[in-house]
Amino acid sequence: MAPKKAKKKAAEASSNVFSMFEQAQIQEFKEAFTIMDQNRDGFIDKNDLRDTFCALGRLNVGNDELDEMLKMAPGPINFTIFLSMFGEKLKGTDPEETIINAFKIFDPEGQGVLKGEDIKYYIMSQADKFTEAEVEDMFTNFPLDVAGNLDYKNLCYVITHGEDKETE
Repeated sequence: MAPKKAKKKAAEASSNVFSMFEQAQIQEFKEAFTIMDQNRDGFIDKNDLRDTFCALGRLNVGNDELDEMLKMAPGPINFTIFLSMFGEKLKGTDPEETIINAFKIFDPEGQGVLKGEDIKYYIMSQADKFTEAEVEDMFTNFPLDVAGNLDYKNLCYVITHGEDKETE
């Protein structure tokens, strides 16, 4: 491929990754990238990953584990690659409307909330069964309201957008 065509193809690929996210999301990813790029060279390398784990309290991360993480990237991890990697991970997520429609099966009145006990029963007894600990973890991250209900519309928004509607 001619150099001009290669540059154009690379530019198209990088512009496509930016179109996958809203501007606020890109800014959040940039902040995360900057935090992880400990030596501020514009790339996340093994030492940056090790320092990030240390900052999170995990001090004994092995070289093999770090190497496996770095192998997930197609090359050196600059911000565009970092964003692409998240885009690939998030691409498998169903659209918000699809997830909401799945919850609506249990909410024929369309109230937008489900009884916490009912959700717990369903996810512990159907299909890919959750454990008690997984259910408690979910309710810790997505607490029930005072009436014991789960706001599934907000949960779906967080799954697909990464943050609560109220915090936007």
